[in-house]
Amino acid sequence: MKKIIFILIALLSITTQAQKSTEYNQEKGIALQGFDPVAYFETAKALKGTKEFSVTHNGVVYQFSSEKNKTLFLSNPIQYEPQYGGYCAYGMSNGYKAPIEPEAFTIVDGKLYLNYNLKVKEMWLKEQSARIEKANKNWEEVKKS
Repeated sequence: MKKIIFILIALLSITTQAQKSTEYNQEKGIALQGFDPVAYFETAKALKGTKEFSVTHNGVVYQFSSEKNKTLFLSNPIQYEPQYGGYCAYGMSNGYKAPIEPEAFTIVDGKLYLNYNLKVKEMWLKEQSARIEKANKNWEEVKKS
């Protein structure tokens, strides 16, 4: 009986993790293609993180360029996590998940938004407020898919 309960708990854990993972844009299990989420705010640049400075938060691995940035993230992850699970904000405003180019980013009202590429970022900037509003509405439904 104990074995059956253990197996059921393990399966539930795996199922929950699989469902959660679709909410985050991950490449090989790493968020932001290994770029440092704190660096976007601290340096206004996309900086690559390393395995040495990594942390798992909500089942997602984030990498950082320094111990300081890792510590800042751990002190307030919500402040540094990208919007829409790290998917393209422009795509989300149109109702779908799209990959990102880490260098195509903006910070608006203290939140990190990523885009598919620099050309899409230009389109995003032209209608940013309206796009954020649309993306916020779409995210609740789209993140489940």
